[in-house]
Amino acid sequence: MYTVRCVSDRNRVQPASLADIAGASAAPAAVRLLFERLASSGAGTERLAGDHDLATTVAAVAGASRSLARVILTDPAALDVLAGVRTPLDAGAREGPSLSLPDRSSSHLPDPLAAEDPDDLARRKRLALLLIAARDLAGLDDLETVGSSLSNLADGVLNASYRLAGVGEEQGARLAVIAMGKHGARELNYASDVDVMFVIPPGEEGTVGGVALARRVLAIAGRAFRIDTDLRPEGRNGVLARSLDSYMNYWDRWARPWEFQALLKARFAAGDADLGRAFAERSAATLWGRPLGAEDLAELRSMKGRAEQLVSRRGLADREIKRGRGGIRDIEFAVQLLQLVHGGADPLIRRPATLPALAELATAGYIEAGDASALALSYRFLRTLEHRLQLVEEAQVHTVPDDPDARAALARVLGLSRGLDAVLGRYQASARAIHERLFFRPLLEVFATRASGRASETGVPGEPRRLSEPDGRLSQEAAEARLQAFGFRQADRTRQALTELTRGLTRSSRLMQQLLPVLLGWLSETPDPDQGLFGLRTLVGSRHRRDVVVAAFRESPELARRLCVLLGTGRQLGELVGRQPALATRLGDDGELTAPVPAELQDRASRAAASADGRGQAALRHLVQTETLRIAAADVLLDAPLASTSSRLAGLGDAVLAAALEAVGPPLPMGIVAMGRLGGEELAYGSDLDVLIVYEGSGAGDAALAEEATAAVFRRLNGITPADRVLTVDASLRPEGRQGPLARSLEAYAEYHRRWIETWERQALLRARPVAGDDALLERFMDLVDSAIFAAPFGDAEVRSIRRLKARVERERIPASEDPNFHLKLGRGSLSDIEWLVQLLQLTHGVRGTGTLAGLGRLAAVGVLDSGEATVLSEAYRFLSETRNRWHLVGNFVAGAGGVVSSLGSDSLPTDRDQLARLARALGTSPTDLREAYRRVTRRARQVMERRFYGL
Repeated sequence: MYTVRCVSDRNRVQPASLADIAGASAAPAAVRLLFERLASSGAGTERLAGDHDLATTVAAVAGASRSLARVILTDPAALDVLAGVRTPLDAGAREGPSLSLPDRSSSHLPDPLAAEDPDDLARRKRLALLLIAARDLAGLDDLETVGSSLSNLADGVLNASYRLAGVGEEQGARLAVIAMGKHGARELNYASDVDVMFVIPPGEEGTVGGVALARRVLAIAGRAFRIDTDLRPEGRNGVLARSLDSYMNYWDRWARPWEFQALLKARFAAGDADLGRAFAERSAATLWGRPLGAEDLAELRSMKGRAEQLVSRRGLADREIKRGRGGIRDIEFAVQLLQLVHGGADPLIRRPATLPALAELATAGYIEAGDASALALSYRFLRTLEHRLQLVEEAQVHTVPDDPDARAALARVLGLSRGLDAVLGRYQASARAIHERLFFRPLLEVFATRASGRASETGVPGEPRRLSEPDGRLSQEAAEARLQAFGFRQADRTRQALTELTRGLTRSSRLMQQLLPVLLGWLSETPDPDQGLFGLRTLVGSRHRRDVVVAAFRESPELARRLCVLLGTGRQLGELVGRQPALATRLGDDGELTAPVPAELQDRASRAAASADGRGQAALRHLVQTETLRIAAADVLLDAPLASTSSRLAGLGDAVLAAALEAVGPPLPMGIVAMGRLGGEELAYGSDLDVLIVYEGSGAGDAALAEEATAAVFRRLNGITPADRVLTVDASLRPEGRQGPLARSLEAYAEYHRRWIETWERQALLRARPVAGDDALLERFMDLVDSAIFAAPFGDAEVRSIRRLKARVERERIPASEDPNFHLKLGRGSLSDIEWLVQLLQLTHGVRGTGTLAGLGRLAAVGVLDSGEATVLSEAYRFLSETRNRWHLVGNFVAGAGGVVSSLGSDSLPTDRDQLARLARALGTSPTDLREAYRRVTRRARQVMERRFYGL
């Protein structure tokens, strides 16, 4: 118990003087000043001097709260209220439907229900709060009693407000007030908002009566408490009061997981009892009849993670006791998630208040008893500290003050003999450690001790089933339910993987047993936890590799977290990690994820391609896989910008093409020119490397030599079989397409451009970029390209040609197996629309530039596009490209042989529910929000496209 140190020694013959009492208080100067002001006003000085208990109570309150000290000074009834502090509470104070403060045998009890008007109600609330705080500070009431007393006070204020509001023009209207949040759980703080929702009878939506009554209740109750209605459907944008049917329709169709989590604490508080009881029954049926899915859980954890990151960015991680690491929210969140996972099958754990729920979870075996006890101790300390912080000025404070004197004063109010920082740090560390392993440590115990098992029943007839064994431990059925809720869907394979990971008596296996609860927690936050766990098992498959990996995990928890994220992103990325175990153990260092200097990458590629014993192809493939892993890791772990990811993939392609050409050693000057996304340095993970090959020479002999050298380059990179492939190189954009020769001479290109070049080829050449080979030759070729694009006018006929070809692409190119409404590349307003529009505007206005985003910037700079249009197109391009890239990493990217080669080929958002959920989790959003974001950005981009491309 954390109480103010008082000098209330009942064995003393003579009472202590007021000066002594002030000196022994937590804030002697503040208490002496209060005593002096009371003396100067003549208000109760003799009474204090003659009543030692009253004087110490006043000192305790004034030493902890400036706002309550003002109440003592300004309200003549305050001393009468404080004189009744030591009267025992009624036994029903903590539970039950009491709508006012619990009965005490004191005529000075400020009952809110007796208030005559809003001003009287506010005064009675202040005096009641004074009484609750005084009993708290004197150590007479525990945390649960304080919270329930404050909640009962709020209930009383709401009922009094309902009575007073009904006197006016809304008389006869019906309304139920539903308590939510800490108020609903009967664990209110001194400065909490009082969260409420309003229920009105059926058929009254859109009428004045119930809604007007709700507004009057808010206005009156708001004189006494801060009332918050933001937990209602649609928050501040939603209607203030709804019928029960309206609530049900919203929950069925639109409610987010956090709104169901909030229903854990919903209860009737004031107003019409029949409406309130009906709401309680229907909301409970909705909450517990709806299974908690892995995506729901992921969204809840993501929301909490974002709040925690915000606290950390503000530099308050250690001082913020609510949302910081090891804070109140860690404990409450853990309890609530376990309730949501197991409460559907076990009604006994559906307790709204945190401490009773924690005790029930421990009794049922969902939490180990020692962990539950430690969490309860941390929770009591943190909530008591929160109360003391908020009492100072009745403000919503959750941060320990930075000033040393203020912290010392706070420690005195808490009655701490040791420094506050040390005590707080110990409780935070304990809560955080348990929070991080809470959900998964019991699973290991289940799978380690029993090969199979069934949930046992409670031994009491008529009681609901307990998902625990007779010894109180978590049952296998409950363990598998928890695994499924956290995204581990393959229980048998998960059990086998966990057994293999912890097998043996070696030091590394014991360390793995200790690490696994935390690793499982990290894996459960990834898009595909099952694949992540199986990838981890593969990574440590051999004993030697296990020793190395576990030692690396022990030295760098951040490495362990990062590997869990990569392994759980998708099978293909996991395979890349498995093929690069040496690099995998260094990914905790940001330096390993940075882009190499181009010259260094080129040198490594050249040395790989020149490897002896015919190993050049394998060495290049290894280089591609290594660098692709680095690029993907920076993308996923460091949220690398799209431009960085695209240019690094293009740079890797450039280096490999140059190395292959160098290794072949062409017998005449040759050059490789990048086209398409490679040319624009906007390569995606699944992109082919589009190229043109040019050589210096004439005649059939030179043509044969060039063709042979080009074919050798293609064989080195494309391989004879998919298993041999390094990268997929495609020359289909060459003149005459697949019917033409792979390589053409400079003169042949010049002749083709003069006589036969088509409009679409001028468009394609906008992205031409020299990559490898003879510099002089490439410079001359790029002069030819510039002339081919811009020398001839680009008139109405050419514009019509581009438009017709684009319309044909829209009609014919989307595969029947893919969703045209959500196609990232070819859908309306998608990547193809943006690219074609940029290229058409470049051609018609003579604006050079190879990349789409760069082209957008130049078009805006010269006034062809206005800034709003450019912004809409740029945002859409980035969203679509980032989504497409992540989709290849999650489920559409085959890394087996060639690093960036895709064989699945899907460029639309997945239609399969599980696949869409994995992609959304990988992007840090929900499936619904992902599809809505696609609709929003493509709709806006299509509007610009139709206006500027088709001229509509």
